[in-house]
Amino acid sequence: LANTGFLSLCAHGRVTGLAVEAGAAVSHVTSVCGGQTLSEGTRCLGVAGDHLSRHLHRLLLQSPAEPAALQALTRKALTRLKEQCCYVSLDYEGDLRENGAHRPASFQTPDGRWITLGKERFCCPEPLFRPELLQHGCPGLHQLAGQSLQAAPEHARRHLLGNIVLSGGSSLFPGFPERMCLELNFLFRGAGVHVEVLANPGRGTAAWAGGSMAASLTSFQHAWMTRGEYQEHGAGYCHAKF
Repeated sequence: LANTGFLSLCAHGRVTGLAVEAGAAVSHVTSVCGGQTLSEGTRCLGVAGDHLSRHLHRLLLQSPAEPAALQALTRKALTRLKEQCCYVSLDYEGDLRENGAHRPASFQTPDGRWITLGKERFCCPEPLFRPELLQHGCPGLHQLAGQSLQAAPEHARRHLLGNIVLSGGSSLFPGFPERMCLELNFLFRGAGVHVEVLANPGRGTAAWAGGSMAASLTSFQHAWMTRGEYQEHGAGYCHAKF
């Protein structure tokens, strides 16, 4: 067992940093210092890939140009549609105002029908930054990242700022790294720092890659929790250990 934020950092060759994870079921922000996760710097967002897929389906049904194709869309095809056609806008409000500013995209369903997306392309992933679009009252992922950085000890904050890594399948939207970087720099304006984020092409499976790396290094064995420890201390020991 290991914290996925820590493993995502391992995949980038780091043991200190801030992991911003946007997965399928939930999104997390985890600050890690010297291989130890900082509980005060951990945040959770109940918006992730599955929620975005359902959001996209609702958006398409609101202006159905191809109602029969939409009704027959399977969950797997909807996920492919989202992954192939959607992107994160760098100016959401501006793009909403300017009709036709962004080119539409077409997607062929498995049964041969065609679906055309317009503004749905950038409206779909926007709840990661604006959860209120899905009636969630919590801050966006970039704001949670800012909170996590502010909660970290001052001596560690600069190290975290220089090692912000993205991971998870929902971080693969085109424009997501640029938008995260833009939002974080806006949050920390006037602080004398310029925020950069690390977005490797393989970040969709970064936690798995980091787990493979950590499990193969003997230097990480002190961080493992054995079955014997679990049996001795119980399930609560997971929180103490990790």
